[in-house]
Amino acid sequence: MVVIRLRRQGNRNRPFYKVVVTDKRNPRDGKFIEEIGSYDPAGKNQESPIQLDRVDYWLSVGAKPSERVQKLIEKARAAAPAEA
Repeated sequence: MVVIRLRRQGNRNRPFYKVVVTDKRNPRDGKFIEEIGSYDPAGKNQESPIQLDRVDYWLSVGAKPSERVQKLIEKARAAAPAEA
């Protein structure tokens, strides 16, 4: 099964996350199919928001987002019309 989830990066006590598409059997920080965005819980670095076109593609082919990624997608969709 293909899932969309967070991949932890960064230093100790200062994590940030990449939003990746991966096989569910892979470890959290293991191999991934595609990187589709990032998330910084401290909110300091939001350079690469989630690519909604790629999210839509992966959801259309059956990928399941994790709970946190689902919230990030909803947040990105709400912010997208304001930017356009």
